[in-house]
Amino acid sequence: MLDKIIAFFRGLRKRKLAPGEQVISANDSLFLEPVPEIAEGYDESKKTIVRLIGKKRVKNPYQVTGIEDVASKNNWKAWVYLAPVVVLIGVFLLYPLINTIFISFASGYNYATGQFDGFTLENFGVIFGLPTKTGGVEVNFVRYAIPNTLILTFVTVPIEIVLALIISVALNSIKWFQKFIQTVFFLPYVTNAVAVGLVFSVIFDTQGVINYISGSNMVWIYGANRWIAMIPLSIYIIWSSMPFKILIFLSGLQGIDKQYYQAAQIDACPKWKVLTRITFPLLSPQILYIMITSFISAFKQYTAVVAMFGGPGTLGRNSVIPDMETIVYYVYDNVEKGFTSRAAAAGVFLFVVILAFTFLQFGISKKRVYY
Repeated sequence: MLDKIIAFFRGLRKRKLAPGEQVISANDSLFLEPVPEIAEGYDESKKTIVRLIGKKRVKNPYQVTGIEDVASKNNWKAWVYLAPVVVLIGVFLLYPLINTIFISFASGYNYATGQFDGFTLENFGVIFGLPTKTGGVEVNFVRYAIPNTLILTFVTVPIEIVLALIISVALNSIKWFQKFIQTVFFLPYVTNAVAVGLVFSVIFDTQGVINYISGSNMVWIYGANRWIAMIPLSIYIIWSSMPFKILIFLSGLQGIDKQYYQAAQIDACPKWKVLTRITFPLLSPQILYIMITSFISAFKQYTAVVAMFGGPGTLGRNSVIPDMETIVYYVYDNVEKGFTSRAAAAGVFLFVVILAFTFLQFGISKKRVYY
């Protein structure tokens, strides 16, 4: 039916419409409308269909006359359908964001009463090491929170993506027990994160499985220095984050047209060239999505630190290292200690960093993503 309609309008160059027919739109919506005696013609110079009404030449093929604009008339229905989502976004995203920005600039803010003394930039100065009003200096944010977050982000995310790509390509080529193996790989994603963290803390204990197998007495968590403790924490983050990435990559791989691989097979292309010239380019939308969401999640890392090193406001279980906090850990810790404005300032800083990094990823990937 669609082919007949297209052929009909292509044939307009070869014939004039009969009296009583009028082409309302040539390139957008296609309508025929009965009108009085009107001559119809084709303007070769403008490549559009024009209407000749008397001596007045009307050249607006996209304007629908005599027919109601259904799309604009039913806009209110679309807004009704979108209203619940708009309300949820406003209540749970926009309002908290605006309120956090407000609190970050508030001086002497009282969380219980909502009272404050005025607006100031002091909160941002304090988290970056400037002296407070009492003469104290806050160093945890610059010395621990920011470096720890950056290390965990730029170490774990590339490893997660590469491993997830390798595993998903391997799983996609497996014929036997494919669904079962996929389920096994996906189990960590649906397992309670805190419970998994506790298991990892036992595995990396001085009397744990790792030291038993290796025959060493390495201190990984309790009493370890900061850089050694990063190793089990990074392994835990990678292990718990990979399943979702594998699932996304698998869905992308299974959506690639098999004709590309058949053509490559006929041309006797080596496997590495098939991966780099077919698989990865056609998988680039999923790779971009995984990169953006992975970096955002890594910047907001909190659960893994709590699961393995204890909650904010404490030194951790059994006096665990106090310098393993991330930016989000720092935010929760200061809220619990009553420094709400300081926590809000750290949250705003993290929001700006994530926003800038996300836009940077979009900008870099424009010419490298194939839809």
